[in-house]
Amino acid sequence: MSSTYAGPNPGGEPASLAAAGHGHGQASRAQRARELRRRDRLVVLLAVVSGVTDAASFIGLGGAFSSVMTGNMVLLGLGAGTGDGSLAARTGAAIAAFVLGGFIGGRLAGRHTDGDAVWPPSITRALIAELAVFTIYGLALQLVHGHPQQSVVKTALLACNAVALGIQSSAIQRFGVQGLSTTYLTGTLTTTVVHISAGRPLRHVRLNLEVMGGLILGAAVAGFIAIHAMRLTPLLQLAGVATVITVAILAGREWLPSD
Repeated sequence: MSSTYAGPNPGGEPASLAAAGHGHGQASRAQRARELRRRDRLVVLLAVVSGVTDAASFIGLGGAFSSVMTGNMVLLGLGAGTGDGSLAARTGAAIAAFVLGGFIGGRLAGRHTDGDAVWPPSITRALIAELAVFTIYGLALQLVHGHPQQSVVKTALLACNAVALGIQSSAIQRFGVQGLSTTYLTGTLTTTVVHISAGRPLRHVRLNLEVMGGLILGAAVAGFIAIHAMRLTPLLQLAGVATVITVAILAGREWLPSD
């Protein structure tokens, strides 16, 4: 019997090595696609948490938001223009707390760099800080039996939620995905409409649609619960963020570089 050496491929590599490299490349792309899908699911869950938090804050903490700063700025101006000092103070505190949370989240999560993993560990650290703030909020809400009466208490609880979502908002920026957010979604909605009007397939805006749907779902669930049992709403916040943290940690080194 005789055997024939296939010789190098046109690129200079033996055919067997070229095939192995091609197979490895396909496997890496498939794994990266799986990691991106997992990241997207976690991002949507964080959007649900944002919806829960904003709805609970608006219903139970004096008619202000914990992450919708555009709305709070309008309410701040409205309070100032109508002489409603309580509204102005509450929304002003929420804005300041969100800025503080954004600063903390930015310091913990850092900036996006080339070669980042699909889910950088620093994002998980920032979310752990968010979970700690939600824990403080949840415990404080239980102390007032879920129904704070004094304006100063409502403002303090609202500020806790605003700090938490400020952390989350900055942490998400570490992904380096233009337009990606889990809290302020006016830009997300605008981007989605622009893409659809340009005739791009819906798959290109799938994540945007899921994030907006998650926010609405979270608000709907929290709205129902807040009306009947406000003190239970922190459980939704804690469960959502804890789930994201747990999945991210268990994935560990499986996260591939995003580029």
